[in-house]
Amino acid sequence: MKKITKAVFPVAGLGSRFLPATKASPKEMMPVVDKPLIQYAVEEAVAAGITDMVFITGRNKRAIEDHFDKAYELEAELAASNKDKLLCLVQDIIPKHINCIYIRQSEPLGLGHAVLCARPVIDNEPFAVILADDLIDGQVSVIKQMTDVFQQHQCSILGVQNVPRDQTRQYGIVNSVPLADDLEQVNAIVEKPKPEDAPSTLAVVGRYILTPRIFHHLEKVRAGAGGEIQLTDGIAALMKEEKMLAYRFKGTRYDCGAKLGYLKAMVALGLKHPEVRDEFAAYLNSLGKAESKQ
Repeated sequence: MKKITKAVFPVAGLGSRFLPATKASPKEMMPVVDKPLIQYAVEEAVAAGITDMVFITGRNKRAIEDHFDKAYELEAELAASNKDKLLCLVQDIIPKHINCIYIRQSEPLGLGHAVLCARPVIDNEPFAVILADDLIDGQVSVIKQMTDVFQQHQCSILGVQNVPRDQTRQYGIVNSVPLADDLEQVNAIVEKPKPEDAPSTLAVVGRYILTPRIFHHLEKVRAGAGGEIQLTDGIAALMKEEKMLAYRFKGTRYDCGAKLGYLKAMVALGLKHPEVRDEFAAYLNSLGKAESKQ
């Protein structure tokens, strides 16, 4: 029985939808309350027992490496000021046993190419892929949910949720057959179909468990529009020779690659944060009352 111990984080994207905020800072470092998006993604992987975090980076992404590295000057200053709580917060961003590995994607050639860049580190093991843009808040880490499914079925798994039909052009959409309440066997996957052409409304939303055979297919995928290699094309080829499942995860997803989704995540997690939730809830309530009086 193979276990998932490695996760790939494609973080080389430009973040153009959040310009000018992402001109000099990676979109993955945008904070939701007091943690950057990439930290939420890594914490999700850690909660699943994953120990090797593989970041596929690009230009202007050094802040991600610095975030997970030791900050000597900051830690020394916090220690000298007896700010022990803040010092622990900085030192415990990730557990000591976690390995962070950084691979440079020299050109932005698409998600499929980013995953292919991880091949030298992944080797012949199954692995997770986590897109930090999709912040998913669940009682149990979504990747933990998916690794548990993997332990039972030992095949590739796609994290999916239903989306409105008029939004299918934003996602990879699967055609599948139900196996259980939250599990389906995938027969086909289509990248960003028009609503009238979509085989279903079941969309892949940034969480994957993949077998190493995916690399063989990604190497053969022809670049599409913009010269990009689509992960969806590799997955479509993989399912022709291996079983593939779609898992309806338990949790609330926030599309933090879009402004509205990011704002929703900020509100939802702000209302959960023990330090500010009560005052924040009162403030939001006051806004609602002020709006109703107008």
